[in-house]
Amino acid sequence: MRGQDKLLREIAGVPLLRRTAERALSTGCAVCVSLPADNADRAAALHGLDIETVQIHDADKGMSRSIVHGVGALKDQSSGILIMPADMPEIDSHDMTALIDRFAALGGQHIMRATTADGTPGHPVIFPPDCFAALMNLSGDEGARSVVKSAANVQLVALPDNHALTDLDTPEAWDDWLSKNHSN
Repeated sequence: MRGQDKLLREIAGVPLLRRTAERALSTGCAVCVSLPADNADRAAALHGLDIETVQIHDADKGMSRSIVHGVGALKDQSSGILIMPADMPEIDSHDMTALIDRFAALGGQHIMRATTADGTPGHPVIFPPDCFAALMNLSGDEGARSVVKSAANVQLVALPDNHALTDLDTPEAWDDWLSKNHSN
């Protein structure tokens, strides 16, 4: 984002990070957010929300560190963990609830992976407990792709439109998205 923190960009006056956390809270599930330890602005954006935050002291080692530390904080108290990048503005509580409900309906034993309306895989993804050890061993900047790829028990859940893929990584993408979705 050329020096800007995309998670602090605002949509309707609310930082994207806070908006995403509020939407997750709307599911009624416990919410844990992994934050780089040296980013007080992100922590401030979440102030006052009933969430758990996990400080990532080795965030420079890649996206996997957020997953490893987040799963580490939740693994002993969770029957499933939904992992979602915070920069996906179209994911709402209905999308997350669709995944959670499907996960529960299948007994909490399958990975639930969101797709676009046309079936292209994306985010979020829910992992059952038998994946927690593999998630705790991730490294680098590839996220949990290897865990999903090696699993035999992946179920796809179609979300509306392009919700499962839309992320905002450049100022131009932000401006374009805001011009089309200014009321979201």
